[in-house]
Amino acid sequence: MESLNNTETTLAMQARAQGALEELLPVLQPLAAAFAAAGHQLYLVGGSVRDALLGRLSHDLDFTTDARPEQTQAILEKWAEVVWDTGIEFGTLSAEKHGQQVEITTFRADQYDGESRNPVVQFGDTLEGDLVRRDFTVNAMAVEISADGALTFHDPLDGLTALAAGQLDTPAAPEESFGDDPLRMLRAARFVAQLEFEVAPRVRKAMAEMATQIRRITAERVAVELDKLMLGAAPWAGLDLLVDTALADEVLPELAALKLTQDEHMQHKDVYAHSMTVLRQAMEQEDEPDLVLRWAALLHDCGKPATRAYTEEGRVTFHHHEVVGAKLVRKRFRALKHSKQMIADVSQLVFLHMRFYGYGPGAWTDSAVRRYVTDAGELLPRLHKLVRADCTTRNQKKANRLRRAYDDLEQRIAELAEKEDLARVRPDLDGNEIMQLLGLKPGPDVGRAWAFLKELRLDRGPLDRTEAEAELLKWWASQHTEGEDQHA
Repeated sequence: MESLNNTETTLAMQARAQGALEELLPVLQPLAAAFAAAGHQLYLVGGSVRDALLGRLSHDLDFTTDARPEQTQAILEKWAEVVWDTGIEFGTLSAEKHGQQVEITTFRADQYDGESRNPVVQFGDTLEGDLVRRDFTVNAMAVEISADGALTFHDPLDGLTALAAGQLDTPAAPEESFGDDPLRMLRAARFVAQLEFEVAPRVRKAMAEMATQIRRITAERVAVELDKLMLGAAPWAGLDLLVDTALADEVLPELAALKLTQDEHMQHKDVYAHSMTVLRQAMEQEDEPDLVLRWAALLHDCGKPATRAYTEEGRVTFHHHEVVGAKLVRKRFRALKHSKQMIADVSQLVFLHMRFYGYGPGAWTDSAVRRYVTDAGELLPRLHKLVRADCTTRNQKKANRLRRAYDDLEQRIAELAEKEDLARVRPDLDGNEIMQLLGLKPGPDVGRAWAFLKELRLDRGPLDRTEAEAELLKWWASQHTEGEDQHA
């Protein structure tokens, strides 16, 4: 019965792909005819075939051909509206026509040196030779498009069966595949997150045995794969694979370290499990995939291992873990060569995620609310989601109490925002007005006066000009008095 069901699944997948590709034939058939007229074959290949079979075909299509790059370029320049040749040295050209983007690569038969992931580019002569060098069998299928629009499915490595079973396996022995290109181990975790597949037992075993080989890969390439994993439908599945195979020890050790730390509420097996729950709950609040929010949710407690301590009663504590965690995020993201904006945003969310826990009815002044909003800045909507996601207690009364408290905080933020511009809390006097009032020239004293006025604005809200000037003059006089006292 299982075999029958699998056959029905594969037939349904093929029918779905056939329908999706037939819709594209008005654009693709003339392209295939152009290749045929030049004596060459054209195949849709790799992820494009996989996605067509899964019913998620995108507008970017990947093809392979026996034509050499210069021949492909000549064909595309007649067919396409735009042609890009930036990858021509690797046999790849890209083009666009009627909004449809295509990428066409000459058959490859590369050799690897075993030290880097950079192959010695060699062009191949057969489709089968090209497919066998690909990362996973589910990415090693092709659909031949003939000049008359006929579609022929090629699956020499039985990728369709693996796709129907939801399994990732390598065309050759995984040790050989990962030895050629260790990045494929991260790609396995990424596909697990994106497609919600399982890896074959031999693939998992090879990943665990070869985890240190990932050191051959540049930080930038690692970061790209991790970001794609985090944007998947089930990033926790890919992260679990990284941790279980020790790849996380190499690329994201802060995550693996959470396995060692018991959650202080004893509500989870460990802080790692709690972090995965927070990630899930943050994603449930998304309107669209939010990489910054997801990273912050995953790493919000990464400072706990370094701050773990025990009270006299034996209760575990993690004081100031948000401060340590923010530093760890900055260090890790710099090592991964993330952008300055990404580093700043994720680390600031980690730093702020505990601020709310001092909140209670009547416990926060308007000044405290202003500071919460100001410190979060443009990250405030994400901070709202992160704090709500961080409530994972199974105690329903406590969960409801925390939810009501945050509802109250958001209501107070909204009420203050109606009265004043909380999004841009600035001093009531600008730099020029400060210099004119105090008779100063540009310099450190102007910056100190500006900082005083901003603190005053946060504490008391907007002031009219007369009141702001009076407070500034009073402060300025006190500065001189303090200086004279110290001198005496």
